[in-house]
Amino acid sequence: MQPLSSSCRSSSSRYTTKSSTPFAGLVAAALLLCFVSPTSSCTEQERSALLGFLGGLVPGGSGSLNVSWLNGTDCCQWEGVLCSGDGTVTDVFVASRGLRGLVSPSLGDLAGLKRLNLSHNSLEGSLPAELVFSRSITVLDVSFNRLDGHLQELQASDTNLPLQVLNISSNLFGGQFPSTTWGAMRNLVALNASNNTFTGQIPSSLCTNAPLFDMLDLCFNQFSGNIPPGLGSCSMLKVLKVGHNNLSGALPPELFNATSLEQLSLPNNFLQGVIDGSHIAKLSNLTVLNLGSTGLSGKIPYSVGQLTRLEQLYLDNNKMSGELPPALGNCSNLRYITIRNNSFTGELSKVNFTMLDLRTADFSLNNFTGTIPESIYSCTNLVALRLAFNQFHGQFSPSIGNLRSLSFFSITGNSFTNITNTLQMLKRCKDLTSLMMGTNFKGETIPQDETIDGFENLQVLTIDDCPLVGQIPLWISKLEKLEMLDLSMNQLTGPIPSWIDGLGFLFFLDISSNKLTGDIPAALTKMPMLLSERNAAKLDTRFLELPAFWTPLRQYRTVGAFPSKLCLDNNNFTGVIPPEIGQLKMLDILNLSSNSLTGEIPQEICNLTNLQTLDLSDNQLTGAIPSALSDLHFLSRFDVSNNKLEGEVPSGGQFDSFSNSSYSGNPKLCGPMINNDCNSRPSSASGKRRNNLRPALVIGITAGGLIALILLACFLIARLAYDDHTENVVPLRSRR
Repeated sequence: MQPLSSSCRSSSSRYTTKSSTPFAGLVAAALLLCFVSPTSSCTEQERSALLGFLGGLVPGGSGSLNVSWLNGTDCCQWEGVLCSGDGTVTDVFVASRGLRGLVSPSLGDLAGLKRLNLSHNSLEGSLPAELVFSRSITVLDVSFNRLDGHLQELQASDTNLPLQVLNISSNLFGGQFPSTTWGAMRNLVALNASNNTFTGQIPSSLCTNAPLFDMLDLCFNQFSGNIPPGLGSCSMLKVLKVGHNNLSGALPPELFNATSLEQLSLPNNFLQGVIDGSHIAKLSNLTVLNLGSTGLSGKIPYSVGQLTRLEQLYLDNNKMSGELPPALGNCSNLRYITIRNNSFTGELSKVNFTMLDLRTADFSLNNFTGTIPESIYSCTNLVALRLAFNQFHGQFSPSIGNLRSLSFFSITGNSFTNITNTLQMLKRCKDLTSLMMGTNFKGETIPQDETIDGFENLQVLTIDDCPLVGQIPLWISKLEKLEMLDLSMNQLTGPIPSWIDGLGFLFFLDISSNKLTGDIPAALTKMPMLLSERNAAKLDTRFLELPAFWTPLRQYRTVGAFPSKLCLDNNNFTGVIPPEIGQLKMLDILNLSSNSLTGEIPQEICNLTNLQTLDLSDNQLTGAIPSALSDLHFLSRFDVSNNKLEGEVPSGGQFDSFSNSSYSGNPKLCGPMINNDCNSRPSSASGKRRNNLRPALVIGITAGGLIALILLACFLIARLAYDDHTENVVPLRSRR
């Protein structure tokens, strides 16, 4: 299924050479003429006109034309040139030839030229007015180039130019869209100016001047103002695409007078109001209705059930509310429906979803209640079903196993119960590649039953925030194609299993916010997808059936677009960070925060040159921060706060942009980035002074002791002398 953002482009090739339209048939028929030798050769004037175009290309930018387009030869035999039976050049088809340079106005000298296709090259400069206002060209396709400037207004009074198809999409044109030019285009059938930067209002006279007008595609520009009511007078208009602009106001009632419309696509504008039931019912030929991200409010009208040919319905990202009308079940040809991100309420079971062609259904981000309707399980061709972020509850019916084509299934953010039975039933969906089940099964035990198998094609598994108890189950080791595993925000216990490196395609592992214990195992440092770019190239590059949302503002269309991630944070891991973690050179995000890790930050982490996030905060790490981390040029988030680190903080590179909070809680760190000079820290200087005092103190104590001993000796000698003198005197006195 095409991504929603490209839905405006899906029919932009309706009148290009790669479509199955009458124009493509004309080109195919013309190509057959390549094998028919013309009865006469082209004129000198035509040869000169073609060589003039060749001369406008830059050296080396003419592809293979410089081999075929040779002066003096019959230009009817040149590559990409077709002639009529009388030798008149009628077609120039040089699409996808790698052409670079300017588009020469000399092509306008080909008086018999009817079809000119220069698409899918690298042509630059302006589009010559001689081609747009040619008196012979009926089909002009210059899409997918680098042409720029403004489209010129027609100054002449001629109102009967032959141009029928004009495709200038995917270029660099800008400025005001011409308004008077279309008065001369009475034969215009299709106009594709999508994917440029045109401004101003959409001209309202297109249908008035061109009664056979069939297709208008102005997607991906900068048009503003209201949708012109005059478009409703296009009685033959089948395709109207003006999405991804800056249009405002309500849907004009006159627009619904264009009852031949088959595709009405207005997404990503700034419209207001509601879908009027009496108006929408007039468009009974609609196969595509795309009003997503337009700002519309109100309910889905009951009359939508009259659009029995409807195949695609986009009403996502609006302000719509109320219950779904049961009549929606009358749209039995629906293949794609998305009403995500509105405020719809009630039970889905009020709609009969017996739609055998339904392939994609997205009901997420609403307020639906009740259980999943049994009728959805009859949609045996359903490939993608998203029910996330509603208020569904209860258990799944065993009939869910009938969805044998189901590949993408998301039920995140509801109140479903019985995870064991759910997995046992879903294993019958053999094509399942993405299974997102988080925020359900509150407080249940994650099943350890080895009979849970059958998910041999599963690439994405998320069972986060439930919170489940138990250990990481062994049956996950059987998911040989698993690329993403998210078991975060549960109550899981035990160690990381040693079989984790046996998941040969796993590159995204989030087991954060659990109660896991033990060391970081060596197996975690041997995950093949994180070791080398050669291994990462083996990831499946196919588009997901629906965008997968990682953050509210970030969505992914392929699994491989997700960052390589290893998140073990907020657990009870102990031990050191293994140096072997430096082998995971494909890693984008490494989060080991909020554990009880010890030891130093291994120097080998500096080998992770792709790293964008490194969070080691709230551990018991010691030692210095490796200075070579400043060589990680993609590092945008770094946090080592609340550890026991010391020494100088690295500087230069990305480290000049990290705030003080990245280092807080490490009082022994220093450096200019944290306003703590390593040469004049009070704590360090006082320590040095204390250290310098120790020898002096020892010396002082030693010298002082020596003096004290000498004085003590002198005192004792004096005392002894005194005592001896006393002994001699006293007896004499006593004898008296």
